[in-house]
Amino acid sequence: MARIPLPDELTMTPEQRRVFDKVVSGPRGALIGPLRAALHRPELAEVWERFGAMLRYGTSLPTRLSELAILVTARRWNSQLEWQVHAAAARKAGLPETVMESLRVGAGPTFEDSEEAAIYEFTRELQLTGEVSDDTYELVHARWGSVGVVELTTLIGYYTLVSMTLNAHHIPLPDGVEPPLQDCTPASGTDLPGARLTDIAASVMRPASDERA
Repeated sequence: MARIPLPDELTMTPEQRRVFDKVVSGPRGALIGPLRAALHRPELAEVWERFGAMLRYGTSLPTRLSELAILVTARRWNSQLEWQVHAAAARKAGLPETVMESLRVGAGPTFEDSEEAAIYEFTRELQLTGEVSDDTYELVHARWGSVGVVELTTLIGYYTLVSMTLNAHHIPLPDGVEPPLQDCTPASGTDLPGARLTDIAASVMRPASDERA
């Protein structure tokens, strides 16, 4: 149960209703996440809606990679609703089921795709340390450029905000949905092991300094 009352269609003010209608008529299609809390301040919810829509639907990163970064963030903070929503989106975008399941249960995923491994490591390092190593940064920057690495960093920060909002206010899962991360320990930094790579992925995922050696 949420810790605060969540505005519904019968009790919304005109300003809340305007933002609500914009959300449900857009690509989200429903209001089930942190905007339910943000609607208490419609001006905040309106800015939040635009910012989130741009990061989720309008970056230069392929959807499966941005959704992977979101799942790593959800897993780091044990954000049940964020995982539930974005696991479905990641699956639809083609993220391997084995990667998602390993991440869900707290195991280090094994990647066959070097781009996925780089995004995972970038997100993992930033979530656990607040920093990204030079080698990991260069892997993402070399592939996606300055725009891509800025978008990825902002995406991770935004979905950290989403996770904390969902967790702090206890925004509930949809009726009848079981918590997908119920088997995971509380987020402590120990539940994001390093990535494992297949031989093919490992041969591709090398820092730029190794390429020049």
